[in-house]
Amino acid sequence: MKEQELEYWLAWNSILDIGPKRFYMLIDRYGSAEGAWMESPEIISKFLKLNHRISQRFITQKKKIVPKKQLEMIDKKQAKVVTIEDSLYPGNLRNIHLPPPLLYYKGTLFDSDKSAISIVGSRKATYYGKMVAETFSKNLSLAGLSIISGLARGVDAIAHKSALSVNGRTLAVLGCGIDIIYPPENRKLAAEIEESGAVLTEFPLSTLPERQNFPRRNRIISGLSLGTLVVEAAEKSGALITADFALEQGREVFAIPGNINSSLSKGTHNLIKQGAKLAHNYKDVLEELLFEMPCKPKEKKENRQLDNLSEDDLLIYHLLSCQKPMQIDEITVKSKLSPNKVNTIMLNLELKDLIKELEGKNYIRIY
Repeated sequence: MKEQELEYWLAWNSILDIGPKRFYMLIDRYGSAEGAWMESPEIISKFLKLNHRISQRFITQKKKIVPKKQLEMIDKKQAKVVTIEDSLYPGNLRNIHLPPPLLYYKGTLFDSDKSAISIVGSRKATYYGKMVAETFSKNLSLAGLSIISGLARGVDAIAHKSALSVNGRTLAVLGCGIDIIYPPENRKLAAEIEESGAVLTEFPLSTLPERQNFPRRNRIISGLSLGTLVVEAAEKSGALITADFALEQGREVFAIPGNINSSLSKGTHNLIKQGAKLAHNYKDVLEELLFEMPCKPKEKKENRQLDNLSEDDLLIYHLLSCQKPMQIDEITVKSKLSPNKVNTIMLNLELKDLIKELEGKNYIRIY
């Protein structure tokens, strides 16, 4: 998108009462964000059918915004912007109803992030919830999924940290401006996420983390993902809002069963009653999302490594899938090799970065 038009997209996005629906109405009517901006705010108010109170607020706010300064402010905050017209815009999010016209972000956005799972849950997670969030996040990340969450305390933060601990990709969605990290104790975590993933938001600069922003944030969390995994949630929980959005968007919803005496299990158990898939372990999630997880493309060095493998090495390598983990005992049975021989081969393939070991002596191919 041309820089001049982007300035007007940013200007419209900075107006409180212009959400995705109204923005797309303006683009449809005037052909461009700039064309709409040149129209008088009074005529825009009538076109959008704004009531008197909202109209007055809109007119006042629009007069204060200078489109030419928008990109300067983004650059000053060392942030980036991607619009729905750009190829870099997340593919999964593009396909939801009324996707955000643009995203502010820090870090990197990759096309591979379309293979993603959201992991959400209670801010006051129990030891059990923390353990489950860590286990699922690590193993799903190792299997090639990007981990999406909301940078909140509890389950969200653990999901991000666990993905980072295995050098996986993770994306954090904010309920505030990209220049404001909330909660403040997660600033260091946000910086770490930026280095190997992305922190992003649809909210303009300086937007405070107000309560009404978080449902909109949750809509993006679910929209970025193929499915949402709810680890722990009370009966009324933001994590359940994310699950509701996932269902509306036609995405999978997974729930972790918990202690029947815990208030933080009521939300997840209700989801299971309503048809969410019970996730007993990370493989339950992988099996549902199998078709979205291709192998990484082979590079020249991987092809050379395969050329140097023995016949038995190649036998086991080709037994493995990039998508469905296989347990060591099953590998031994199918290969018809001795357990000691199989263990030696698995170690060799791991050292060559051709396979990965997951929890419980399960293995997948990387290429």
